[in-house]
Parts: sequence; C-alpha cells; structure tokens
Amino acid sequence: MSSSTSLNAARRAADLTALEADPNIDVLVVGGGVTGAGVALDAVSRGLSTVLVERRDLAFGTSRWSSKLVHGGLRYLARGRVGIAYESARERDVLMRTTAPHLVRPLPMVVPVHRDLGGLPGGLLARAGMGMGDVLRRLAGTPASVLPRPRLLDAARTRRLLPGVAAEGLLGGVLSFDGQLVDDARLVVGLARTAAGLGARVITRCSAETVTADGAVLRDEETGVPLPVRPRAVVNATGVHADRLDPGIRLSPSRGSHLVLDGAVLGHPRVALTVPVEGAPGRFVFALPQPDGRIFLGLTDEPVAGPAPEVPEVPEVPEEDVDFLLRQANRALRTPIRRGDVLGSFAGLRPLLHGDGDSSDLSRDHAVTVAPNGTVTVVGGKLTTYRAMAEEAVDAAVARHRLPAGPCRTRTLPLVGAASREELDALDAPRRLVARYGAEAPAVLAGAAGDPALLEPVAAGVTGAELRFGVRHEGALDVEDLLERRTRIALVDADREAAREAARRALAAHA
Repeated sequence: MSSSTSLNAARRAADLTALEADPNIDVLVVGGGVTGAGVALDAVSRGLSTVLVERRDLAFGTSRWSSKLVHGGLRYLARGRVGIAYESARERDVLMRTTAPHLVRPLPMVVPVHRDLGGLPGGLLARAGMGMGDVLRRLAGTPASVLPRPRLLDAARTRRLLPGVAAEGLLGGVLSFDGQLVDDARLVVGLARTAAGLGARVITRCSAETVTADGAVLRDEETGVPLPVRPRAVVNATGVHADRLDPGIRLSPSRGSHLVLDGAVLGHPRVALTVPVEGAPGRFVFALPQPDGRIFLGLTDEPVAGPAPEVPEVPEVPEEDVDFLLRQANRALRTPIRRGDVLGSFAGLRPLLHGDGDSSDLSRDHAVTVAPNGTVTVVGGKLTTYRAMAEEAVDAAVARHRLPAGPCRTRTLPLVGAASREELDALDAPRRLVARYGAEAPAVLAGAAGDPALLEPVAAGVTGAELRFGVRHEGALDVEDLLERRTRIALVDADREAAREAARRALAAHA
C-alpha cells in the first residue's frame, strides 16, 4: 500500500496548511459523495491541481444510503429509456472489471412467478425484460463469465434458492444477474484515496462558504477559520443541496428507504428476491442478501416536500415506507415479515431533476450546467453512472475555463485495492477482508501489530484492526465516521453501542 493514498488527521492538517500558503488551484470540487469523489479523481488524473472539500465526511449523504446495486438499467428499459439503460450497463462493466473489481460482485436475482401474482404472462414479461438486459450486457462488452446469462427456473429450483418464497401457486422463477457493491461508502472512500494518491487534497470537515467568479472562501469546520482560495474552476457536486451554490438548479428529491433484516427471516436465501410492485410496471422491491448475513429490503421512491436545502441530511424512514416495503415483499413470501423482524432502517435522498409527475417517473438522467459565475454543477444520475457524470463535469470545466488538462483516464484507472480475481484469491487474508479491502487486506491485518485482540470482531464481524485502518488510512476523524461510514456497524443500534468503545480506542491509538 502506498502511503500517499492515506487520508488521516495529519494529512488533513498538512493539506490545509499548504492550501493557505498557496491558494491557487485548478479545480475546487465541493461535495464528498460518489460524484464529487469521482470528479476529483477525474480532474487530478488529467494533471489538474485539485482540492475536494466536504462539509461533513466522505459519503455522509446519499452515497451511503443506496441499494448498493451496480445495475444495468433494466428499470429504464421497461420505460423505453434505452440510452440511459445502455449507459448503466457500460458503466457497470467498467466498475466490475476495471475500477473496483474487489468491491463489486455478481449478484443472482430471482423474480418468483406465482399464479396469483401475474402468472405465466407476468413470468414471460419478466423473462423478456431480462433478455433485453442481457443484450445490453453483451453490447457493453461484459462477458458471461462476469455476469452469467439469465435463465428460467422451475418451482423446485426457485424454492431452493429462495427458501422463504411462498410455495402455493409457484410456477417457477426468472434468474438474472447484476452487480452488487459490498459497500457503497467504501467505493467513495476508494475514489477519494485514489485521487489523494495522485496528488489531490481531500479535506473533510471543510465547507465552501462562498463561491464567486473571483474565488471561493472555505471554512475549516474544526476550527471555524476561513480560508480564501483561488480556483480556476469550481465543480458543485453537493447532490440534493446543489441549489445552495447554484440557485438556478431545480431538484425534486426522492426518498429511497430500506429495512435491515436478519437473513434467517427469509431462510438465508442464496439470491436476491425481486418482487414487482403492485400496480406499478417497471418498479420492484428487492430483498438483497449482504455479506454479513443480513438482508436489505428496499426500496421506496417517494417525493420529499420542500426545497432541497431544507431536507434532512440524514432522513428517517417513515412508517408508511415500512408498511409499503413489508406489504410488497410479503406478497411473495410463505411467512410474512413482521415489524418485529426489522433490525434497523435507512433512507437516502436522490437528487432528481425537477419535472412533472410522480417521483418514480422522474428522469434518472444527469445534468451538467454552468452558472453565470462559471461554477459547473453536476446533478441527477445514480451511483452506477458516477464516472460518466464526473467525466462530463470535468470536460465542461476544462472547456469553460480553458484548463490545461489531458484526456479522461478513469475508464482504465483502477482504485486503490483493486486487483484481478486471481490475485485476490491468492491473498493470505480472510475472505471477508478481501471482499472489503481487496489487495489491501494484508495491510489491514498488519495494522493489528501482532495483537490477536485486534483481529477479533467487535460487532457485525468488524474487527479492531479495521477500525484502526479507518483512522490511519481512510480519513475517519471520529467515532461516527468509523461506525457509520468506514464500516456499517451503526445500521443496527445494538451493534453501534457494542462497538463504540473499540472505535474510541482506535482513534486514541492514532492520536
């Protein structure tokens, strides 16, 4: 592991000091989600001096609340949006085979076909949709060895893969494959660290107070000290808060809610359960198995009232979303999921472009605009297509401000920790660590410095060595950074409390 990719409190302080000494930079990126981190990596890899600032922490907002699917756009095909579906399939291929093969795995997904839930016509429709998705896979160049072809299942095979599915009236199922991130927040951290390794300054707890045509004023949230800078270009990647820096942007945020379940509730399924939403063609509820044995049940698509600056930074899952998700999933299950089975929940806000109609009908296209003061804003889109969004945003900044940039490199640029499947399989490290850290898994183990206690789980399978790695190399500055984003321990309250003291010790060890 190259120390140059490490983010920590000492590097943050050094970057602030260097920026104070020389405030002239090519690109200032505001926002530390997946899009902002992607923009920073794109810009610095083109040879531009780049600073990314984030008011809170990396992946603090929407980017940690996704379904963690790297999907090929089947939903968009159902609505006739072939262009955005193809873009999704193409970017999925880049993520799975180049950018982050250590963080993305193929996920088998099954749509059970019941006589009273669409019956044979519904099954044929699902099969046709999966076939169209497979055409996109081939057009994107993804081999079947990475994402196998879809196929039909008989009832017995469907029940073996989905032990919790209702047997009565079960005709069979449709099996397809998509991509799944082990953790969306880890993708953001990987992007930011890879950018840092190329020379970008990634500064969390730092806000952009003002942005004008003449410069910007940053504010160190730790000390309150203002820091004037003179960027040649500013990229606004603040998601649902984009209109704070560019009032000309109109967004219609949409809430996507998920429930956290124990895998035993569905019989520890080997595949994801996909249930078409009643009366809403092209929409699905997913029960997504996670590496830690839990299941994420999602997702909703509900509009959030009020202008974007007033929406909550960490939205809660309302009761009506819980009711909706349980009702839709239970239509396909033998034993209904009950409220008492819900271990935790989370919700994220999608920064959808404003339009008429229901939020589920709003475009998932992204937009790149340039404000009168020259600020480039990138909004909309989705996690899967972050790289394409970042490329377009940097292209716009380069063109508008005539920056001395090389061509985009991110289509062929692996993230820190990335390696081939053969290399990852050969690593002398627990498979769970390899799935989360890739080629850096041995470095996580080495961080235990021979202390066996640091290799014991503190909660949800996470070890003290991982917490220390988060502080030393991944920019975690406090307990919440560790439990909420470097790991996902805090998704279940009991786990959070069990791990809190270990997180404090990890921070103290690097103080």
